[in-house]
Amino acid sequence: MHVLGIETSCDETAAAIVSRDKHGAPQILSNIVLSQIDEHEAFGGVVPELAARAHLLSLDRVIQAALTDAGIEFDQLDAIAATAGPGLIGGLLVGMMTGKALSASLDLPFIAINHLEGHALTARLTHDISYPYFLLLVSGGHTQIINVRGLGKYNRLATTIDDALGEAFDKTAKLLGLGFPGGPQVERHAISGDPKRFVFPRPLSGRDTLNFSFSGLKTAVRQRASALAPLSENDIDDICASFQQAITDTLVDRVTRTIESVEAQNLAGKPRRFVVAGGVAANASIRSALETACSWQGWEFIAPPAHLCSDNGAMIAWAGLERLEAGLLSKLDEMPHPRWPLDQETASIIGAGKRGAKA
Repeated sequence: MHVLGIETSCDETAAAIVSRDKHGAPQILSNIVLSQIDEHEAFGGVVPELAARAHLLSLDRVIQAALTDAGIEFDQLDAIAATAGPGLIGGLLVGMMTGKALSASLDLPFIAINHLEGHALTARLTHDISYPYFLLLVSGGHTQIINVRGLGKYNRLATTIDDALGEAFDKTAKLLGLGFPGGPQVERHAISGDPKRFVFPRPLSGRDTLNFSFSGLKTAVRQRASALAPLSENDIDDICASFQQAITDTLVDRVTRTIESVEAQNLAGKPRRFVVAGGVAANASIRSALETACSWQGWEFIAPPAHLCSDNGAMIAWAGLERLEAGLLSKLDEMPHPRWPLDQETASIIGAGKRGAKA
C-alpha cells in the first residue's frame, strides 16, 4: 500500500509517500520538505499568517514532487494522511482541506494524524522496532517522556511545566542575535565554546520529579548576556556551549531517573528501548549524551536520522499507514486541533504547553 502524508502544522510544507517492501519492512519512497525559513527569518520566529499563506501557495507542487520522486500516480495511492494538530490553525486547515479534497476526489480513506504521534512512531519507520518503548519527545512546542505501549496507546510520564525545550533554544538564539531557527545556530556556536565558563542552573535537578522546566535557565542566560554586553564572539560561543551543556545534563538526568523509575515499577518490558524524537533530537551533542546514559543503564538507545527528527511528511505518512493497517480511519468532517495531547487520560500540569502550540 502507498500512503501520502501531508504536514503543514508550522513552517515546513511537506509531503511524502511511504509503503512497505516485499518483506513488510517500512519504506520511504519520497520525502519532500519545503522550508519557510526565508519568509520568517526577518521576524525572528514563525508568523502564523505568513506560514498559512506559504502553505497555500506551495502545497500542490510539493505533493506533486512527492509523487514524482516516488514514481507513482494519484491512482496508485491507497490513503491520504494529513496532520490535524497540534499546530497553527491556519496551516492545519490548508493541509487538512487539501487532504480531504484528495480523499473525496480519489475515493480514498482519509486519516487525520496527531503530529506528536508522527514523531512518536518515527523510530518504527526508520528502525522497524516493535512496541513497547519509551520516548523522549523534545521539540519547539513539547517536551515529554511517554510510554509508547502500542498504536494509540500512550502514557505521558513527564512534561515541561513552562517552556518547551525547542522554545528555550529559539529564544536563547534570538537573545544572542543568532538568527532563526535558533536550535541549529546555538549548536553551531557551542562547538567552538567552553561549556564550563558559565555555570547555568540545571532546572529541577535533585527534585523528586521527572518533569522539566526551562524558563529559569533561559532567564539565567539573559542575565549573564546582559552583564557581559556588548558580547564578543567568544562570549556568544561560551554562552551557547554552557547553555547546551546545562540542557544536556538536565535531559540525561531525567532519562536516567525515568529508567530507574520504570524498572522499579516493572514497567520496562523487553527489550528495554529509549527513543528520542522531535526537532531538538537532531542535536548531535544531546544525542550522544543520551546514548551514553542509556548504555550505562543497559538500555538500547534509538534516534531517527536528523532530517527525520524535524517536521516532515514521511512521519505523517507512516503514522497514516499504521492506522490504515489497523482500520483506524477518520471521517471527512474531522476538525483541526490546535491543541491535541497525545495522552488523552493523564491530567495536564498547570502551565504546561501554554506557550507552545506545535511539535
